[in-house]
Amino acid sequence: MPLSEFALIQRFFTQQRIKNPSTHLGIGDDCALLSIPEGFELAVTTDTMVENVHFFAGTDPELLGHKLLAVNLSDLAAMGAKPVSVTLALTLPKVDENWLTAFAQGFLNLAERYSVDLIGGDTTSGPLTLTVQAMGLVPKGQALRRSAARPGDFIYMTGFLGDAGLGLKIKQGYICADSEATLARFNRPEPQIEAGLALLGIANACIDLSDGLAGDLGHILEQSRVGACLDWDALPLSKAVQDYINDTGDWSMPLTAGDDYELCFTVSPEQAAQLTIAATKIGIIESKPGLRLNKSGHIQPLEVKGFEHFS
Repeated sequence: MPLSEFALIQRFFTQQRIKNPSTHLGIGDDCALLSIPEGFELAVTTDTMVENVHFFAGTDPELLGHKLLAVNLSDLAAMGAKPVSVTLALTLPKVDENWLTAFAQGFLNLAERYSVDLIGGDTTSGPLTLTVQAMGLVPKGQALRRSAARPGDFIYMTGFLGDAGLGLKIKQGYICADSEATLARFNRPEPQIEAGLALLGIANACIDLSDGLAGDLGHILEQSRVGACLDWDALPLSKAVQDYINDTGDWSMPLTAGDDYELCFTVSPEQAAQLTIAATKIGIIESKPGLRLNKSGHIQPLEVKGFEHFS
């Protein structure tokens, strides 16, 4: 007998316990009940992943469950919010219990790491489509935003740039000596939650690198009404990415490829000394509009464009 919607949820997606005092009621009723502690605001984000758009058909479901939650938690990290709860909506072509077991393992293991409550969702039949709404708490008036970068701010980023983009190239057939580690950066991104929390009160503007550095930094520039100049020689590129550039001549890949899910943020020179996280200074915010690249002393305009749907 096929599983009913409620049996599916009960079997695969019921957590052992509620982890956050702000979650008053989780899965099992028509709605979940949440409270917002005094002095905090609720940050809410939603992301959808569609088969053959955001992931390849046949992707390991455990990796898919991890990545689906990770990309949503990354949005909360970019705002400096502590994750507390998520909802999950699944559109499934069929009920495959082995697939669901692995998917739920990847999803719930990451939720457990960050004490995130799965408080509800929906299931329906159709082409494989996965949607998460994630909620987090941030001190009132302190959320990191895209619109507060100022001329003179230093631009920083966590981690390495372009590894996930190279991982995609490998999945598409490119041969790389360090393919296993590079593929892991594409398949299993890590949300920079601790970094986002550490930037509260220090960073002026912040964004997560989901669609490529050029495009995502471009959102900060547009909303802050400023420009920027990136220093090519300062970009944190792994040996695998450097080897790829030397091999192909495609130096734009790390600037435009998505899925790194690192944080890019701006900090005033006065506040830079207060940084307590590992991050690389990669450029400076300028009053002149537009994005520029200083490549070994030659400054050139850089197109503000990353991955875009419907383009």
